[in-house]
Amino acid sequence: MGRKRKWTPEPGAGQSWRPATSTRAMPTEEVPTEGFRTAPPPPRGARPYPPRPSEPPRREPPPRRTEPLYEHYGTDGYPPGGARPEEPRQERHEHRTEATAGPLPRMPKKLTVTRVAALRSRELGGKAVGAFQRAAKADGADKSGLTSLMYAVMLNYASDAAMAVALANTLFFAATSGESKSRVALYLLITIAPFAVVAPVIGPALDRIQRGRRLAMCVSSLGQGLMAAIMALHFDDWGLYPAALGMMVLSKSFTVLKSAVTPRVVPRGVTLSKTNARLTVFGLAAGGAFGAVASGVNSLLGSAGALWFTGLICVAAAVQSMRIPSWVEATEGEVPASLKARPGKKKRQPLGHEVVLALWGNGSVRVLTGFLMMFAAFAVKAHAEANGQSPFTQLLLLGIIGAAAGAGGFVGNALGSRLQFGHPTQVVLGSLGAALLSTVLAAVFAGIATAAIVGLVGATASALAKISLDAVIQSDLPEESRASAFGRSETVLQLAWCFGGAVGLLLPPTYWIGFLVVSVLLGLGLTQTVLLSRGATLLPFLGRKRPQRPARTAA
Repeated sequence: MGRKRKWTPEPGAGQSWRPATSTRAMPTEEVPTEGFRTAPPPPRGARPYPPRPSEPPRREPPPRRTEPLYEHYGTDGYPPGGARPEEPRQERHEHRTEATAGPLPRMPKKLTVTRVAALRSRELGGKAVGAFQRAAKADGADKSGLTSLMYAVMLNYASDAAMAVALANTLFFAATSGESKSRVALYLLITIAPFAVVAPVIGPALDRIQRGRRLAMCVSSLGQGLMAAIMALHFDDWGLYPAALGMMVLSKSFTVLKSAVTPRVVPRGVTLSKTNARLTVFGLAAGGAFGAVASGVNSLLGSAGALWFTGLICVAAAVQSMRIPSWVEATEGEVPASLKARPGKKKRQPLGHEVVLALWGNGSVRVLTGFLMMFAAFAVKAHAEANGQSPFTQLLLLGIIGAAAGAGGFVGNALGSRLQFGHPTQVVLGSLGAALLSTVLAAVFAGIATAAIVGLVGATASALAKISLDAVIQSDLPEESRASAFGRSETVLQLAWCFGGAVGLLLPPTYWIGFLVVSVLLGLGLTQTVLLSRGATLLPFLGRKRPQRPARTAA
């Protein structure tokens, strides 16, 4: 091995600094210390700045108030007739308005538990009203006219709920199981049977109303109010049933008119299916609220008082119908829709294959909802009477099923208004399949719990299927035929609901029998819907082929 050479740095390579070139001499003498302060350092934790100046002397306390003692105070916390201090001017907030947040509550002088509760209730009520108004006017609904239509629809739901509460006591709870069933059977025979004949005529008749749809909605609501007054005056005789028939026909006519008006008030950027879902959500909420109020009126004034209350709601709905914007009357160029594959001589827009498929699925689910409304009431009543339970227990058990169905409808419409469905027909098939599974479960494990599950699943499936049907109509039909198509489809769904209600009334009030029969009906409906999706059918006379998306028919 060679010898290692010792490393030596190059000259100037290790200097990271440049030597000073100045010739100024560096100071070497000591620094003088005579002119500097040599105070000791402050103790640890002390602040280096001087202490704060002494506080000014306190003012004398104000003189004690010598006012008389009052035993009673007003609702605002001040004595009656006493002087009230001037209220300080509230600063104007940039983003706070009375319409959105409500007025600021004034704090009472004397606080008690009751006053604090009242103040808090007032504050929460103002916030609730503000939230409701913001939701009703969201997405430009107040400018498009949707908010006005929404208020009218809410009042229509409220009148239906109030009438149901008024008639429930006489037709159902006030009698034994056999008597109530005969009364309801008579009621359905006189109301639903003629309605099944009248309903197919409603759609074509309303198609001819090219002008005056707002007026038609107003007249429909006024007619409902008149029928409610007649029922209140003839509550114990045969005049009740023709008036009930008239109110049912007018209510369904209002629903068909609403479906025809809705496409004219859809805000920009919002789909028609989401608009219908929003209307249904607000309608269900109004029906629940006014139904509770009608129950209170019924307990205080009886069924006749609840019917008068229903009449007042109908009058309010008539006034609100005329407040819908006038541009919903612009129906120039509309082409009526037809359920037939070949409409005939008149210029009508035939419904496409996807629309008919969605109608079959929706109609099958509506059979379940109509069946459950009638069958559950009598099944609960018969089961409660067999076990010796009180009418209050019957009402409570029936309320469980009703609450489950209401929650399902609310959840289904809320989901439908928020979600985007890429394949609406698949949603219809899935909803119908879920409804069928719930009825099979209720037939195997019969009881109030499974009946409540059927109510929850059936209402959710009905809401999602209806939203999917609206989406299919909007995508497959031209704009000039959508209003008529919505009216025709609503008529079909109402007839399916009536058929399900009649089946629920005719069956014996035994859980497993009823749910077994409705499972068979839903199975047939699901089979027909699936076959339609594959180009086949169970019914040869309805098997005429239709295009996926029909060609546009000129006006």
